[in-house]
Amino acid sequence: MQELFTVNNLWMMVATILVFIMHLGFASLEAGLTRAKNTVNILFKNTIIPAIGILTYALVGFNLMYPGAGFEGSFVGFAGFGLHLPEGWDSSNYNAGYTYFTDFIFQAMFAATAATIVSGAVAERIKLGPFIFFSILYVSICYPIVGMWKWGGGFLNTLDTPFYDFAGSTIVHSVGGWGALIGAYLLGPRIGKYTERGMNAIPGHNLPLATFGVFLLWFGWFGFNGGSVLSANPGAVSRVFVTTSIAASAGAFGALMVSYLKFKSYDITMVLNGILAGLVGITAGADQMGVGESAIIGFIGGGLIVFGVVLFDKIKIDDPVGAISVHLIGGIWGTLAVGIFGELAGWNQFISQLIGVGAVGVFCFLFAGIILFTLKKSIGIRVDQKEEIEGLDINEHGMRAYPDFASKD
Repeated sequence: MQELFTVNNLWMMVATILVFIMHLGFASLEAGLTRAKNTVNILFKNTIIPAIGILTYALVGFNLMYPGAGFEGSFVGFAGFGLHLPEGWDSSNYNAGYTYFTDFIFQAMFAATAATIVSGAVAERIKLGPFIFFSILYVSICYPIVGMWKWGGGFLNTLDTPFYDFAGSTIVHSVGGWGALIGAYLLGPRIGKYTERGMNAIPGHNLPLATFGVFLLWFGWFGFNGGSVLSANPGAVSRVFVTTSIAASAGAFGALMVSYLKFKSYDITMVLNGILAGLVGITAGADQMGVGESAIIGFIGGGLIVFGVVLFDKIKIDDPVGAISVHLIGGIWGTLAVGIFGELAGWNQFISQLIGVGAVGVFCFLFAGIILFTLKKSIGIRVDQKEEIEGLDINEHGMRAYPDFASKD
């Protein structure tokens, strides 16, 4: 029995490492899809966010998200500040599959992801200080409250047909997507993005780096989804690995086919985001789907991001890396797909999935909107025109990512 506990706990720690590596993937992807003059700023945000996530989750987030059985069916609960084992427990008997501290650090990796998603959508024009302040509040309060609604035994978990979100299509990715949407809207588009002659594409400066980032994210997703089994059960973990890979691969082809039919070009950025959309889409039901269903979910998710990118450009919401399309649209689609495909499919389940999507959307949109709107009207959230044109690296950080090369921007 002790050997099984050790194996389960070890797998959870390995999965934690894989999810941690995803932050390097986010940093690489965002840096690659934005301009060279803003690279240091992108890297700085993606470095400070995991630190914010771990510290705030330790201070308040973990106990907001898992307040205890006394708050079952509630909207919010709190078990106190800091990390402390439940009374009568020690680090080795906390859970049948893993220790208290393994539980914390695995969940802490998820917490930081929500703010990282926002970073990409507001890139190249947001002030660093207000962004850090927003990230602290979003990660420490908004994300754990939403997580509690399902994973902490809250009201979504006690519906007649419980809402289902295996690894966070809604609880992680849509939380970040809603924050990204309101952030991009309140900031407004980058200078030169939308003109009287139409939309002006602003290409990223390093597509190899962006590609490297996506493959790192795909690699980390094996821990993101595989670790969410919460044990090293060989059948369950291997199934999740397969459904995750199938959905990512189908997402690439969904984005490829739709983007080629629409633009008559083989767009690598669409395919990269198609992979991510497939991954986001399967995350809600990776343990419930078969191979064919995973392929359908991934393919549709990949196609949807192409339409999402076009839609947001039409309504002039500037998202430099496509984060809103991938994480919000992909997250909503993947969550609803649990009610359409797989072992839980059915009308009652679909309605519960809709309730979950709606509740999380309203709460996150209002939470992020109130914070960012208040910051906008008080200290401002956007750099001035001169700083944006010169680049955030030299103005916010006093350094350049590529000092030996002259910037063309």
